[in-house]
Amino acid sequence: MSERSKTSSYSMDKSITLPPNEIFRNLENAKRFAIDIGGSLTKLAYYSTVQHKVAKVRSFDHTAKDTENDPLYEISMQEEILARLHFIKFENAYIETCLDFIKDHLVNTDTKVIKATGGGAHKFKDLIEKKLKLRVDKEDEMTCLIKGCNFVLRNIPHEAFVYVKHADSEFRFQNTHPDIFPYLLINIGSGVSIIKVESEDTFERVGGSSIGGGTFWGLGALLTKTKRFDELLQLASKGQHTSVDMLVKDIYGGSYGSLGLTGDLIASSFGKSATADKEFSKEDMAKSLLHMISNDIGQLACLYARLHNLTRVYFGGFFIRGHPVTMHTITYSINFFTKGEVQALFLRHEGYLGTIGAFLKGAEEDNPNQYSWGENYAGSSGLMSTSPDLNPMQRARSGTFDMLEMDRLERQLVNLPLLQDPSSYIPDTVDLSEDALAREYWLYCFEEALDGVVKRAVASQPDLPEAAERAEKFRHKYLHKLQTLRHQPFAYGSLTVRSLLDTREHCLNEFNFPDPYSKIKQRENDMALKYFQKAVKSLEELSWEQRQFALVRGLLAGNVFDWGAKAVSDPVFSIERPWLVDTYDQWLERLKGPPHKCALFFVDNSGIDIILGVTEAIFTFFHFMIFLVLASNSSPALNDVTNNELQILTERIAAMDPVIQSAVKEDRLTLVQSGSSSPCLDLSRLDKVLAGVVRERHTDLVIIEGMGRAIHTNYYALLSCESLKMAVIKNSWLADRLGGKLFSVVFKYEVPPDKKPTALDHVPVMPS
Repeated sequence: MSERSKTSSYSMDKSITLPPNEIFRNLENAKRFAIDIGGSLTKLAYYSTVQHKVAKVRSFDHTAKDTENDPLYEISMQEEILARLHFIKFENAYIETCLDFIKDHLVNTDTKVIKATGGGAHKFKDLIEKKLKLRVDKEDEMTCLIKGCNFVLRNIPHEAFVYVKHADSEFRFQNTHPDIFPYLLINIGSGVSIIKVESEDTFERVGGSSIGGGTFWGLGALLTKTKRFDELLQLASKGQHTSVDMLVKDIYGGSYGSLGLTGDLIASSFGKSATADKEFSKEDMAKSLLHMISNDIGQLACLYARLHNLTRVYFGGFFIRGHPVTMHTITYSINFFTKGEVQALFLRHEGYLGTIGAFLKGAEEDNPNQYSWGENYAGSSGLMSTSPDLNPMQRARSGTFDMLEMDRLERQLVNLPLLQDPSSYIPDTVDLSEDALAREYWLYCFEEALDGVVKRAVASQPDLPEAAERAEKFRHKYLHKLQTLRHQPFAYGSLTVRSLLDTREHCLNEFNFPDPYSKIKQRENDMALKYFQKAVKSLEELSWEQRQFALVRGLLAGNVFDWGAKAVSDPVFSIERPWLVDTYDQWLERLKGPPHKCALFFVDNSGIDIILGVTEAIFTFFHFMIFLVLASNSSPALNDVTNNELQILTERIAAMDPVIQSAVKEDRLTLVQSGSSSPCLDLSRLDKVLAGVVRERHTDLVIIEGMGRAIHTNYYALLSCESLKMAVIKNSWLADRLGGKLFSVVFKYEVPPDKKPTALDHVPVMPS
């Protein structure tokens, strides 16, 4: 240790170099700071504006005859400003070095105040004001904590988890209820505060205890002579509490059946130390102490949960801090006292709650809660297990620094109003966190596909010579993310095919590749348009039943033509029935009945899929429904059609065909953004405008197309209206899991139980 470190409790050797590209990102555009200083950790927050590239499409004028062979639209790269929140966590030992770094790199800010919370805010007030020339404005700690908790529960789908010791994945993530209130927050710091939260601004401290983290630390130090909190927990993780604690069987020789007490239940914490004539190990005493404190807190939490009739109980504070040994003992205690009726819930970003809340207090004039925010996986560290055997790689990732980034989304996101039960809706079909074989297979697939993604990224920007260098940086970053997820699949919540795809999109955007498939989509759209009128004419020559089947075949065939699928000329490929999941006969019978009021169609690929599949289907759709809403991605993902592209395509097709033209003019055909920028689909995070259209049009049919939207996600989604899920399975592993073969067809028409019953064929269940 340097002499400087010996003489200062909060500074460290200035020779340490902080990697700004990894930690204090975009600091030159930072504004609005907040800081939360605890006993050993500092959490810093700031808001910045990030300039990044977006791909824009603009329609050409096709009124002149000689433009017939020109591209339908042009693609341009433009700069846009994105609002981003940065949260950084580090040990207090780094605080002076970090403040110096911020001072040296802070350029474009008009900020005069830094919001502060936490017990250390007063201690470091003078240092902060001296270094940053900002006035420290202290905020109430509990208010900040609640505001931060509300924010992460509302904006991060897999924020809450239960802890399961010794499971393949320790962390089992829970769906956040659409209405996050009311809940109980048990904050375990030096003592314990129990807060009942009823709304954004309504909460009260309903109870607490002086026996908390400080008690464990203080008594632990006296018993073991160990002064560091983390070292105490490390000792506890190696100890055997039964050496110190008196159990029921130590008193009665076994269980106490008439009272329902098992023999291995603790009858008296530290009970054996009063009579045993021996020395107890530090590890055993630390474990006994941890059980004593945790059981006391757990019982207290259960009593207050029952008193206020609450089932959502979140735990946080210094005592928790993501430590497996504390989460396990709290979980055990809650399960015991409630007989499994209440689960102990922990938060992935628990350590940031105070600083998020302090930041939100300082930004109230901008009303950040009016927006939806999304975690930027490219700039966030992810959850890290502190188990010593689990993550040697990630613990050395950036020393003791930890980061979270949240991007402000263009659209406010809400639930699809047609979800049967939003609180139980799970978008993803397979949780790779809990399926080791599936996890390894998909991680391998994404690693193998990386070369192709890099090539397409470079090819999408042929006029930019530095594109190759940026693409290599993307490769390095995404490969590192995949390696992290191999060791820690819980880093960003439940690991799924969707999250792997989204992480890749985030990394591509990080290095200014907003749409690597833009030129491929443009070429495929132009090609498909040339065959549109011929395809429509051939449909008109068919009988009604022949036409229905031809339309479905067209949709399925178009779905196969997405980039990366095997050649459709493969001899295995066929759309002849019977299919793997085949309820086509029931669908055909339904079409002979009363028309639907409105269908919501989540579309998939560009080119043949959207033009010769979906658009052709529109002709027949208007014979058995009044309104049709086409929902497409708000931003690019793979070769999926975006809303901007679909607007241009529809305008061109309407000029070619009177049926489409009439539907557009009469507002029977509506194009809306889904709010998504993913090849998959989360029906709990959709554009608020789309949800409004669904209600206004009294939508009674939802159609979901494509492997990403209907197989990787929403295969088991239950809706309150009729639904139709269609896809060709273009992955042999997934086909095998569903009991089929490569290019198996899923045609899944479903009617909710409360509607008119329909006899459906057997639908295979994905093995867990």
